[in-house]
Amino acid sequence: MLLAIDAGNTNVVFALLDGRDIRARWRIATDPRRTADEYAVWLNQLLQLEGYAIADVDAVIIATVVPRALHNLQVLADKYFKTKALVAGQAPVDWGIELDVAEPASVGADRVVNAIAAHHLYQGDLIVIDFGTATTFDVVDYTGAYKGGIIAPGINLSLDALVAAAAKLPKIAIAPPESKSVIGRNTESQMHIGVFWGYVAMMEGLVARMRAEIGRPARVVSTGGLAVLFNDNSDIFDAIAPDLTIQGLALLHERSLKTE
Repeated sequence: MLLAIDAGNTNVVFALLDGRDIRARWRIATDPRRTADEYAVWLNQLLQLEGYAIADVDAVIIATVVPRALHNLQVLADKYFKTKALVAGQAPVDWGIELDVAEPASVGADRVVNAIAAHHLYQGDLIVIDFGTATTFDVVDYTGAYKGGIIAPGINLSLDALVAAAAKLPKIAIAPPESKSVIGRNTESQMHIGVFWGYVAMMEGLVARMRAEIGRPARVVSTGGLAVLFNDNSDIFDAIAPDLTIQGLALLHERSLKTE
């Protein structure tokens, strides 16, 4: 079985796959100091809870935007799963798509993996929105080429910055305001409106501008933890793909087997 690892700025997601089928998934807070031994103890217990064992894993693939976290994840694969981990964006793993941007080497591995999975799952021109520490908007054309995109502060990051910089503003949860009104009657409701509907307006505005620039119909595919929340309050999404990054890693692993 394949262990796919998506190491982001906030969380590391581990998924156990049989072919392209996800059998289990777990997440842990990203900490570059976490050792391979700590990962192994944690994963061993979770695998057993799902009815699996470390010996069931015979391949590991990693995508990371946190360089300092990579080494210990590679040691995890070597020491405990007895296999050399494939790393997205590093030889011998080939993206298999064109990165049609000014600096291909600077594109985050998660964004390319999302592009690969989105093009595999959906036809035509695509805009892929990934809600994470940052919210990224990525354009994938009808040939599967990655054409570039946008990086915006994630909604939690925006809220944390607001609360940290304004002494009298309270900490609030990310949730839709109780009313559709955009005129708040107290401090908390005004914050909810500004953060939530302001973010929706940003997404809708950017997607409209991107579609106009693409010049052809483009489907919007969203992924990440907040995709469902925003889908309930906006009509810009054509598809929700919660496991897009993991699906992309599974596809990369398949391709690497064919080129061996």
